[in-house]
Amino acid sequence: MKKLLIVIRWIVGLLFIFSGLVKANDPLGLSYKMQEFFEVWGLSSLNDYTLALSLVMNIFEVLAGVAIIIGWRMKLFTWLILLLIIFFTFLTGYAALSGKIKTCGCFGDCLPLTPTTSFIKDLILLLLILILFVNRRKVDSALSAPRAILLLGLCIIAVAFFQNYVMTYLPVKDCLPFKKGANIVENMKVLPGHGDIFKLTFKYKKNGKEMEFAADSLPADLDSTYEFVDRYQKLVKKGNEPQIVDFALQDLNGNDTTISILNQGNYYVMVFVNDFTDYGSWHNKDFDTLVNVLAAKRLPLFVVTSQKEEAEKLFSGKENITVLICDGTVIKTAARVNPTYFIMQMANIKGKYSYADMDEVIKMAKDAPLNTRPAD
Repeated sequence: MKKLLIVIRWIVGLLFIFSGLVKANDPLGLSYKMQEFFEVWGLSSLNDYTLALSLVMNIFEVLAGVAIIIGWRMKLFTWLILLLIIFFTFLTGYAALSGKIKTCGCFGDCLPLTPTTSFIKDLILLLLILILFVNRRKVDSALSAPRAILLLGLCIIAVAFFQNYVMTYLPVKDCLPFKKGANIVENMKVLPGHGDIFKLTFKYKKNGKEMEFAADSLPADLDSTYEFVDRYQKLVKKGNEPQIVDFALQDLNGNDTTISILNQGNYYVMVFVNDFTDYGSWHNKDFDTLVNVLAAKRLPLFVVTSQKEEAEKLFSGKENITVLICDGTVIKTAARVNPTYFIMQMANIKGKYSYADMDEVIKMAKDAPLNTRPAD
């Protein structure tokens, strides 16, 4: 039994550590997923607390995973992870049965699972945790109390530091469709063979009864006794959605400029700004340097935001800076740090940097080729 408990402890512990670290790579993504659940349940008032909950949950998952593996304070931690897995199972079960949530966010955007897969995973994990819970008194700690406390303390510090880093400099592993090297236009398309599948369907009436037939299965006795009613495309299988949806850029006059912006052959920079609350911390001499470097090479700078009035007030009339309006949810997906700089050529993302990496942004701007196209 002890050997079985060791195996289960390692499986459960490693799963919790992996889950916590994957989500710690993008704590904002987890907070947005929490907001999705809260909005479905009519609890949008809790949205302001989701980031704090995300940060704490990620630390706890790693902490609990390590504690279970070393067998420290099993009575406490088996209770905690049991309550947590019951809660997770409820969430994934709700997502699977209701159909209102497309992904549960269990392993973040790097390993998206369907709600059904997540629910099955949580049921198996619940069973393993129940075995640990029932046999918790049979597990002895592999480390003395001081060493266990030191190890767990280091885990807390390491995960907290990691989360602070990615919230300042962007996720270490970018799994979003707006990652470096991606093509925005291509990610707005559905892959061939993965779209909705339709069948041409005919509706006829015979003896006062309406009947439907697919185009390839019309009745052999089809004649004038069948009265034609209608013909339409019937959805037989829902396809995948494109990776990027609702991406559109408008100028201050409301004109759609998406195609013209993404079709530029020269390099250009897009600054995705979720809000301007920290405007003073990034609109500084480095920003002015970037503007001047781009101007010298005749390369445009676009400030992309959903806050039209604020952006117009701050940037209207400034040379070489154009304000574009975009959906706020799209901006949150594209830019996990506020603001985030995209170095672009056509629809290709050549570079993606946090405002804290302005040296890299300026370096790429200096290395970008001069725009030799004549001015309009």
